[in-house]
Amino acid sequence: MMNVSILVPEHAVMQAIADPQYLFSTVNEIRKAAGHQPMFNVQLVGLKKEVKVNGGLFSVTTSHYLKEVINTDLVIIPALFGDMKTAIASNEKALPWISEQYSNGAEVASLCVGAFLLASTGLLNGKKCSTHWGFQNEFREMFPDVEVMEGSIITEESRIYSSGGANSYWNLLLHLVEKYTDRQTAILASKYFAIDIDRQSQSAFAMFQGQKNHNDEAIKKAQEFIENNIEEKITIEALSALSSMGRRSFERRFKIATNNSVLEYISRVKIELAKRNFETSRKNINEVMYDVGYTDTKAFRSMFKKITGLTPIEYRNKYNKMVMSS
Repeated sequence: MMNVSILVPEHAVMQAIADPQYLFSTVNEIRKAAGHQPMFNVQLVGLKKEVKVNGGLFSVTTSHYLKEVINTDLVIIPALFGDMKTAIASNEKALPWISEQYSNGAEVASLCVGAFLLASTGLLNGKKCSTHWGFQNEFREMFPDVEVMEGSIITEESRIYSSGGANSYWNLLLHLVEKYTDRQTAILASKYFAIDIDRQSQSAFAMFQGQKNHNDEAIKKAQEFIENNIEEKITIEALSALSSMGRRSFERRFKIATNNSVLEYISRVKIELAKRNFETSRKNINEVMYDVGYTDTKAFRSMFKKITGLTPIEYRNKYNKMVMSS
């Protein structure tokens, strides 16, 4: 039987503890109904017997103290709640245990922003990682040695797994079920929990937030110009002149400040506005395309799908109630 140790940290999201416990226990029942032995021994482990979660609104009773778990097969780190730095500091004493289990051969999986706690162990340095799209910039600032896989639902490298935002962690959990059991069991579990088993991207849910959490005022001025003139053809030369610096210097500073090249930033702002138009208006594809400064239909469709993972028509049909009801 495989030991699954679900960490119960301070400042955790309760659902991200309960859901994996529920899933792996349900898989045991699925296997028993098929005449097989249960596969998983599920443990809730922590530094305390009673751990406050969801900002103190709930408490979770652990089944084992960390010091009692000498060897396990899979460590699951749930999503954290609130300020990430505070949450990490509150769970600092759990970090050596996570590292020790990994050194002993265990696999480690973080759910959503549980990646912040996993990265704090140092195990992700030089590796790839997924996390919630809304926390990617903060994650990059705190852990510059980790490569964030933007838009990815599941990332796997060297026995370490991570997942995208919020309910994306269900896809990682089902991926693990399939790995440890078989495809059919994972499909049965996905049907039981009504989860799309093969969803690969969280890009369609992501909102581009402008990335202005920096102190370079010249670059902020350029960003604001882009956002206020999105229907125009904006050149790097014009932006660098506006910022009173040479093109090469401007491009370098822009990349450092926003984590995007100038052209990437312009495209993301345009596509974000296009997304809002598709969500809230009855405009057709060409009308939205012209509104955000594109004149080439193929280029617009290609960039839209690259950023969102969906074609413009797929996105409009998915998120526009007016289209759905007409």
